[in-house]
Amino acid sequence: MTGNDGAGSKHGLRPLVWGGAACLLFLPALVMRLYPQAGVDWTALDFAVMGVLLAAVCGLYEFAAWLGGSLVYRAGFGVAVLAGFLTIWVNLAVGMLGSEGNVANLMFVGVLGIAGLGSLLARFRAAGMANAMFAAALAQLAAVGIAMAVGGFGERELALTAGFALPWLLAGALFRYAAR
Repeated sequence: MTGNDGAGSKHGLRPLVWGGAACLLFLPALVMRLYPQAGVDWTALDFAVMGVLLAAVCGLYEFAAWLGGSLVYRAGFGVAVLAGFLTIWVNLAVGMLGSEGNVANLMFVGVLGIAGLGSLLARFRAAGMANAMFAAALAQLAAVGIAMAVGGFGERELALTAGFALPWLLAGALFRYAAR
């Protein structure tokens, strides 16, 4: 952690990040209005949940900018946040394993917990963040291993779920590089 060196206030990405999030939230409403045959049918709760998720992502972006650090550190932070966001979004929308209501998907709360708690315990220092992200990748693969042992999931589904370890590994590698 490098502290607040003003890096958060001097960058020009803030409007792009928050504006992009607003556009992502607006997009399903636009599709529902203009292309009803597309099958997009969000409720007010869907919009509220996505709004909270996008606000959390943008807030974490602000936190990373406040922390400062090298571009590689911030890239690692961004990849980790994106991995967490996609994990939550996929599980809420369709589920990584089975449907969104399948209890097997609760294993991914543990993956997110490992990444988050590991980051806190590391005090957001690059070397510790690398370890936390590598542990999250391992937990992702362990969840797939458990799903394989339990059975009932297709090979393609398991392979895609295992692929979610890749952004955790990339974030870990970026943090490891930033720690040098």
